[in-house]
Amino acid sequence: MGCWEVDADTLARSRFVVSALAETTAGLFTLMAGTAAHPGERSWLRAHLPAWRQRLARDPVDALLLAAAIRPRWTADFLVPVPAARPGNPAPNNPARANPAPAGGHETAFEAELARLRATPAETVHADLRVALGGPLPAILRQNDLAARAADLLAWVWHETIAPTWPRRRRVIEADIAMRSERLSQGGWAAVLDDMRPGMRWLGEGRLQINAYDNPPRDLSGAQLLFVPVTPERGWVSWDLPHRYAVLYPCWGPLAEHGAVAVPDALGRLLGPARAGVLVLLATPMTTTQLVALTGQGLGSVGRHLKVLLESRLVRRQRLGRAVLYARTALGTALADAHDLADARD
Repeated sequence: MGCWEVDADTLARSRFVVSALAETTAGLFTLMAGTAAHPGERSWLRAHLPAWRQRLARDPVDALLLAAAIRPRWTADFLVPVPAARPGNPAPNNPARANPAPAGGHETAFEAELARLRATPAETVHADLRVALGGPLPAILRQNDLAARAADLLAWVWHETIAPTWPRRRRVIEADIAMRSERLSQGGWAAVLDDMRPGMRWLGEGRLQINAYDNPPRDLSGAQLLFVPVTPERGWVSWDLPHRYAVLYPCWGPLAEHGAVAVPDALGRLLGPARAGVLVLLATPMTTTQLVALTGQGLGSVGRHLKVLLESRLVRRQRLGRAVLYARTALGTALADAHDLADARD
C-alpha cells in the first residue's frame, strides 16, 4: 500500500495512542528477527532470546504459525490489529491528540487488547495467513486454535520481556509523542511524518506515502487514523476496514536509545543521581516535557535540576518556535564524558 489519501477531517480526528499490545508485538518481531538496532535493544535480546527460542522449540506448530504470519513484505492482518483508542481528555484544538495509557492498569489494558486478537475467527486467520504466504496453508496450520496460539505467544512476550520494564517504555513513548506534538505545532504534518518510519513521508495535498511499494492509493476519507509509537526499531501499518487505520512506528532514535540511560557512578556522586541523569539525557536536545516523561520525575523536580545545570553552565537552552530545548554545553559534555571514562576504567 504505497499511498494513503487523507482528508482534513481525518487529520483533525487523528491521535497518538499508547498501546501495550503494539509494544509487545514489536518485541515479538524483534525476537523473531534476532537482530538489534541499538545497544539497549541488544542487551534486551541477550537477556530474552534464549528463553524465547526454547519456548518456540517446545511446539513446532507455534514456530510454523509465526513463520507463516510474519513475512518479509507482509504480516498477516490478524496478528497486527488496530490498537484500541481509549477514551481520554484530548487537548482542544490539537489535531494530533495524545491518548496515553493510564498510569496504572496496564495489565488490564493489555489483556483487553489481547482478547480481541484471541477472538479472531479461524476462517479469518486462515485467510490472512494465505495472503501472507501468497499460497495455500500447510496442512499442519489448518486448525482452529491459531488465534489462541498467537495470543498465548504474545502473552509470553508481554509477561516475560515487556511488562517488567513497561513503565520506562511508556515514558519513552510519551516523550516521543510530546516531541512530535511540538513538531506539529512548529512545522505541520510534514515535520511530524517524514521521519516516522522508512519509506514514509508527507507528500502534501492530503497524500501520505506509507512505503515505497507500487500499490494503488487508498482513500481514508472519514476514517480514524492513529499513530502508535513503539520502542523497538520496528514499524508496520494496520487497518480495520473501512473506518480505522493505524501507523505503528519506532520511537525517535535518541529517545529509544536513552530510555535505559546509565548514569556514571562518579557523576551521580558529584551532582546527585537524578540531576546527573538529566545531564546524561541532554546529550540529545530535549524539552522539559520530554525530560519529565523519560526520567519519571515531576515537572518541579526537573525544573530545579535544569536551573542548577543552567547556572553551572553545564546546559544551555534555546527557543525553537514555541518550544524551549535544553542541551549540554561543551563543559557539560566534557564533565559527563570524563566521568563515563572514569567508570569504564574502574
